[in-house]
Amino acid sequence: MIGLKKVTIIGGAGTVGDILFEGLHHSYDVLVLDKNIEGRTKTHQYVDATNLEELASAIPKETDVIINLLRMDTSQAIERAEVFDQMTDVFFKATYYIMLIAKEYRIPKVIFASSNHVTDYYEENGYSKLQREITTNDYPYPKGLYGVLKIASEQAGFIFSLNSDLSIINIRIGSVPGNKEIEALKHNDRLLRTLLSREDLVELFSAAIEANVKFGTYYGVSNNTNKPWDISNAIEDLKYSPIKNTDEIAKE
Repeated sequence: MIGLKKVTIIGGAGTVGDILFEGLHHSYDVLVLDKNIEGRTKTHQYVDATNLEELASAIPKETDVIINLLRMDTSQAIERAEVFDQMTDVFFKATYYIMLIAKEYRIPKVIFASSNHVTDYYEENGYSKLQREITTNDYPYPKGLYGVLKIASEQAGFIFSLNSDLSIINIRIGSVPGNKEIEALKHNDRLLRTLLSREDLVELFSAAIEANVKFGTYYGVSNNTNKPWDISNAIEDLKYSPIKNTDEIAKE
């Protein structure tokens, strides 16, 4: 691992984290931190990211890039107060903690896994309602608390990029199913347009790791027919090169 960039994935024990670890660990020195990890290995370790001191002790100071994949289950547009508190801890406070630590440790870059739900008012069943693809310049209109907290974290990243040396890249991830993509496509019509394939997930985050961008926000979706979101700035700024779309997967 000598000479490889050191990438720390926080909240990396879920579907997206598993795919990224498998796709990145051959090219980078990857450490996964998550509250759902039992035990401790060289590559996977426990951390409660809502605890600032615990998080600061878990993140290696020699990290080159932090990927923030923190998540929790949420299903309501307006949540109960106790769920709101939990979501704020995970989706906003811990994200802020990560950037504070990165600033203190002089870690150059944080990649934040945002969500397409920050603009889901403009989308219905995977189709844009704007008569064009939704862009990151469109004013964010989320339909629920989850999207509100994601856009708040994106903007927190902006102030860190303005007031420190941190590079912040926000990726508004589309749909990444936990089961086989071909099977998921058979049972979910929306996925035909919103899927971010496993290959493209790894390609996009690899591009973000290597990109020379001080601050940017991008949609993470494969180049699917009738996709609702514009990826032209990801292609231009990050050199994202989509590998596999749903038309190709459906033929397999």
